[in-house]
Amino acid sequence: MLLQVEGLRKKFGRRVVVDNVSFSVDVGEVVGFLGPNGAGKTTTMRMIAGYLEPDEGFARVFNIDVARDRTRAQERIGYLPEGAPLYEEMTPMAFLGFLADARGLGKDVGRNAVRRAAQDANLGDAIERPIGVLSKGYRRRVGLAAALLHDPVLMVLDEPTDGLDPNQRQSVRDLIRRLGADRAVLISTHSLEEVAAVCTRAIVIDKGRIVADDAPGNLAASSPDGLEGAFRTLTSAEEAS
Repeated sequence: MLLQVEGLRKKFGRRVVVDNVSFSVDVGEVVGFLGPNGAGKTTTMRMIAGYLEPDEGFARVFNIDVARDRTRAQERIGYLPEGAPLYEEMTPMAFLGFLADARGLGKDVGRNAVRRAAQDANLGDAIERPIGVLSKGYRRRVGLAAALLHDPVLMVLDEPTDGLDPNQRQSVRDLIRRLGADRAVLISTHSLEEVAAVCTRAIVIDKGRIVADDAPGNLAASSPDGLEGAFRTLTSAEEAS
């Protein structure tokens, strides 16, 4: 199993944000991680990616415990956080080159990795413009290219199409489908349309607990109102977004 999550729990003060979350994801799966605002999606993904320590439980990538062996685990994880930090004075080319050097990819390997990631993220001519002048959509694509740079086996993407126009969104969806063919992809999204379009599974979380884990088609068939109705029934959200 590529990703194994078992009994993850996280509190902030007295509030339990993630409560005994367990699931697994294997190569070839694109899993949508759904829930209303405050359900625990981003906190769970941060623990999986090694950016937040769990209070209990573990996440393992190819049996490497993320919290105990973070460096080795993160070599296998591509993480696109919500509001990914970027150096605005740098161009995407310089930023990706900096990340390649930081990862120790070497001159030739790093150059090829930058070229491949920029092409996959469809940066186009924006690759030579300062990040600070780019639109929100292009900034999101720079973050996606950074997550792809080291060719990870597990992609953890928090709202990957946030801020993209319809054409850009479709391009990223196509890329996610391609990535899912030979690795595992975990996507947090508010878009039920996106789940139906690209995901092989949908995990629904509410109030820190998993309330459903099934194929999007099966969840849609469980409600007269389709996937939106199923989401509304399973969670405390007043409406699906």
